[in-house]
Amino acid sequence: MRAAVAAYLGRYRGLTRQHSESDLRVFLRWCADHELDPLATVRIDIERYVRWLQDVRCYQPSTVSRRLSIVTGFYRTCVIDGILPHSPADYVRRPAVPAESPTLGLGHLQFEALITTARLSANPNDFALIALLGLLGLRIFEACGSNITDLGEEHGHRVLRVRGKGGKVVLVPLPPAVARAIERAVGNHSDGPILRNTLGGRMDRHAASRRLRHLAAAAGVRMPRMHPHMLRHTFVTTMLDAGVSLRDVQIAARHADPRTTMRYDRARNNLDRHPNYILAAYMASGT
Repeated sequence: MRAAVAAYLGRYRGLTRQHSESDLRVFLRWCADHELDPLATVRIDIERYVRWLQDVRCYQPSTVSRRLSIVTGFYRTCVIDGILPHSPADYVRRPAVPAESPTLGLGHLQFEALITTARLSANPNDFALIALLGLLGLRIFEACGSNITDLGEEHGHRVLRVRGKGGKVVLVPLPPAVARAIERAVGNHSDGPILRNTLGGRMDRHAASRRLRHLAAAAGVRMPRMHPHMLRHTFVTTMLDAGVSLRDVQIAARHADPRTTMRYDRARNNLDRHPNYILAAYMASGT
């Protein structure tokens, strides 16, 4: 079993490997809880696992689909390596992922209030956190993993060297407001992380989520579940509202597939153009 897991995870590196290992660990723990040998499972067992993700853990279809793809990839590797004659996950139906993203970004006034609250905060890391997530569109692991030594200049532009998915490194230009936010957070430090926690160490995603929820409450932004990816979503939808082309937004967000950017755009347009507004306007005299 250890050899099979090592062979599968050996295909990946960096954060992709960590995330794959985390998702695979969930499945292996489920098998242990149900006294199943992962190398002796049948299709119905994988179907039960999917149902558990949906009904017990109540995950979104995109999360269920991702975790099932990890299990499918693991068994496919077992077949390639001759550990299993066939994969028990081959004919398991994957849940349909909606064309619209279930995550909604902040509105323009909400985003503006959040930026103002972060800028006025006594904690200099707050403004830098909001700037990196909402004004640069970084993923939370990219923002928390950024170091002072990643800052530099290229062709007259202040830039941040970002390590993204799959270990890809890109240069992201820093608008003046973002550069000021970062300089304030860095202070007199010459190395180490850009974002620091209250103890002076590197801020992790959990601390960042707590700071974000605190800032949202202080700014009067009421969302059912405030989380870092909501600001990346806001980065995309605000760019689209500002008239930036879908292709340019895809490049800025570093989406490998334009359909990912389009999912954000559909969710935004579905609300902006909802017929409820037309009906309410039509019946305005009576309401």
